Amino acid sequence: MANRVPITTVIFDIGGVVVKSPLLGINKFEKTHGLPHDYLNVAITARGSGGAFQRLEVGDLELSEFYAQFGKQMSDLDFNNAAYVRFCSKSKRSCPPLPSSLRVDGKQLWKQMMSEASTHNLPIIKLIKRLRESGKYRVAALTNNFQLPAGKAEGDQEALGSAPMEIKNLFHEFIESSQVGLRKPDPKFFEYALDLLEVRSPKEVVFLDDLGINLKAAEKLGINTIKVGIYDVKPALENFQKYVPDIELSDIINSAKL
Repeated sequence: MANRVPITTVIFDIGGVVVKSPLLGINKFEKTHGLPHDYLNVAITARGSGGAFQRLEVGDLELSEFYAQFGKQMSDLDFNNAAYVRFCSKSKRSCPPLPSSLRVDGKQLWKQMMSEASTHNLPIIKLIKRLRESGKYRVAALTNNFQLPAGKAEGDQEALGSAPMEIKNLFHEFIESSQVGLRKPDPKFFEYALDLLEVRSPKEVVFLDDLGINLKAAEKLGINTIKVGIYDVKPALENFQKYVPDIELSDIINSAKL
């Protein structure tokens, strides 16, 4: 850590970092329906910017429209099987038997994903509060999210995946893809955040996320990155301690359990 630019700003992803990952909900759905591990996650990612999931996160789709399109895309066997074969080949793993029929209810899958994402990741929340209490760091969230239809109550917001105010109030800035019209891993979204936070150099920023694709995009801009495991946050906390040696985190690190 010698000769490192002092850290002034810490940016957190929300789903998979501050709250539990929606990927856990996807994995449970896959297991229940006898699908290969990560089958639906691969199907979502393979759609790129034209996917229903991706379009929801930049405000191109209303939630009601999203459910139908999401279910249709997740049920598209030809596209999804081909994407999974490519995934297996790229990751050099043997490809398991693929489904010959599949009908996914988009709303049901989404609610299972958001059920997992409503659970707070307590060690990370403790970390954020300690950073704020120190008065030494600017703390922000950078999240891919969606806008909830008007009139939904706070409980509905959390159930459907919209961060409640108690989460938003943890941060100096809460930067949302659906408000900005950009989403991770687009470099422009990171650049927007850096400008908003008025950082002098990306090297004075640490970014925590659970997805490698987002971390790689941040790294290319010179931002320090830490991957947060969706099953175990302790290694990420231990790594983060190296960036803030002036703040004691051992109690938070020791409280983190599998």
